[in-house]
Amino acid sequence: MEELLETEAVLITNLEEYIKAQEEKIQKAAEYQSEHNEAAADITGYLSNPINAFLLTKRLTTDWKEVENVMLYDVGSTYLENVTNYRNILPFPTEEDLNGAAVALMRLQDTYKLDTASVARGELNGIQYTSEMSVGDCFELGRQSYINGDHYHTVLWMREAMDRLLRSENKTSTTKADILEYLAFSTYKQGNIDSALTMTNELLELKPNHERAIGNKQYYEKELAMQKMDRKLRGDDGSEDLNMDFEQIRTVSDPSKFDLPERRLYEMLCRGEIQPLPIQLAPLRCRYATNNRAFLKIAPLKLEEASLSPYIVIYHDVMSDEEIEVIKKLAKPRFRRATVQNHKTGELEIAHYRISKSAWLKDEDHEFVKRIGRRVEDMAGLTVETAEELQVVNYGIGGHYEPHFDFARKEETNAFKSLGTGNRIATVLFYMSDVTQGGATVFPSIRTALWPKKGTAAFWHNLFTSGEGDYQTRHAACPVLAGTKWVSNKWLHERGQEQLRPCKLYPDHPPMY
Repeated sequence: MEELLETEAVLITNLEEYIKAQEEKIQKAAEYQSEHNEAAADITGYLSNPINAFLLTKRLTTDWKEVENVMLYDVGSTYLENVTNYRNILPFPTEEDLNGAAVALMRLQDTYKLDTASVARGELNGIQYTSEMSVGDCFELGRQSYINGDHYHTVLWMREAMDRLLRSENKTSTTKADILEYLAFSTYKQGNIDSALTMTNELLELKPNHERAIGNKQYYEKELAMQKMDRKLRGDDGSEDLNMDFEQIRTVSDPSKFDLPERRLYEMLCRGEIQPLPIQLAPLRCRYATNNRAFLKIAPLKLEEASLSPYIVIYHDVMSDEEIEVIKKLAKPRFRRATVQNHKTGELEIAHYRISKSAWLKDEDHEFVKRIGRRVEDMAGLTVETAEELQVVNYGIGGHYEPHFDFARKEETNAFKSLGTGNRIATVLFYMSDVTQGGATVFPSIRTALWPKKGTAAFWHNLFTSGEGDYQTRHAACPVLAGTKWVSNKWLHERGQEQLRPCKLYPDHPPMY
């Protein structure tokens, strides 16, 4: 009987462990429910935060797979059958979606110079938007960066995951060995072999039979020995720092992205670090504009000059809330990933430098679309008979469009060929939402930024009257840091504008063009 008591003690201990495991699962379910309730209370506000958008995508991909595995073990296949049915009728994110959300967050981190620890705390540019990320959340951001070959961000986020793991008292499925495996190799890829070897040795203490770590250790030791021999042959005392700074490596490893002055200007304008000088602002005016249009004589437009060369203006209160909601409603079911035109073939294709969704609306789709077309004619003083359809664009998490021209350059011989209406002579860009943070339209060459304001529209000519392109109109859509950005635009073409905007007696474009 005494032995039976010992048996019972073992069973009770096992039962307590089972109950503890179930309590942890219940706590995880409660956390999910709490997060969902917070989101449901303000869906738009919740999803306009890029951190929340990433975490939601993560919960429905990697996190939910872990939940499914646990439930399969505990309750059999019934639950999994239900989930399978849900996957057939409900939208579920894919691994590609998760990777895209992670890349978008990295883009925001770079463009707006966001500190990794601050982002992990749910803080963007000093504003607290959400609760803190977990160890697993930071680890997943690092893992997605690693998948993309982005070792710079892998190191940043794996370090943050490690810091949080060492400070955390909560149980997590992410282990120190998991983090070290990614961190060591990415540190090596960044050029710091000493640190990579130290981390690999630490990993082998935790997992002595880790095959990849054993192979890497031998390779790192060989590399360090060769470096030492090199220094000895050169008479180098070793005082020179062989391990380049991460930011320095990032700059030289991708010059097309970070070394161009235009790129730096673009990012500084996005951050609001470049403000117009008083000498630039002094000649700019605001006025009521009639543009020699009969209707505008009784209902003039509110015009604000943003630049004199090139001439860029902002029209205020030119799209009502009702019109905006109708346009958005019409566009949503037609949204597709935005494309760009291949300058060699003229074909439309997806590009990493333009991340947004777009749809095209015709005049016959709704009276409001046709009405907006007439308003464009009033603003531009040009005809929309040969214009492209109204393009509606939504920029979500990290949505952006890097510096580009709206018009086709001379070498782009196939651009707009199928339209038969000539080049894009002018652009009208309607802002259909306010943006909490980011999302500016910037012109790097003239150091000007236009900030989205619901109901306003920007207008500029892409071509001189001579037909030559105005290269100063090269512009970009900055990534949306917080919020969502809705715009629509009308591109006006040359055909039919001959009498409305005639060429001058002498070419009006600068000699350099």
